[in-house]
Amino acid sequence: MGIDEADRKEIVKFRMGKARETLAEIPVHIENKFYRTAANRLYYACYYAATALLINDGYETHTHSGVKTLLGLHYFSQNKIDMSFSKMYRRLFNLRQTGDYEDWVFIDEEEVNPFIESTKQFIAAIEKLIST
Repeated sequence: MGIDEADRKEIVKFRMGKARETLAEIPVHIENKFYRTAANRLYYACYYAATALLINDGYETHTHSGVKTLLGLHYFSQNKIDMSFSKMYRRLFNLRQTGDYEDWVFIDEEEVNPFIESTKQFIAAIEKLIST
């Protein structure tokens, strides 16, 4: 990856901090009925945690699709992270994509709320892997 061990650890710590901070933003967006933004932040909370894990374990990718692929290959398919999170991550990725880039897409509270607890659990699972 071209970075030393100390820098790698700092990047992982920073990305996990971004994941937790982004997760903390979500209730504010929901309270203000900004559901599209809440969906975006749910995805990015997962994305930041996922990239922290990948960096922690020496994997490098520069695309969102690459993150999905590496998670599937090295974590979901090897049961390091429960497979149910694979579906959740893909659904959040798609929800964020359509919400950010497509016209006439409306995201409501019913679409966002089911992802809140699973996002917290996904981040906790990644924190556990990083700390071991």
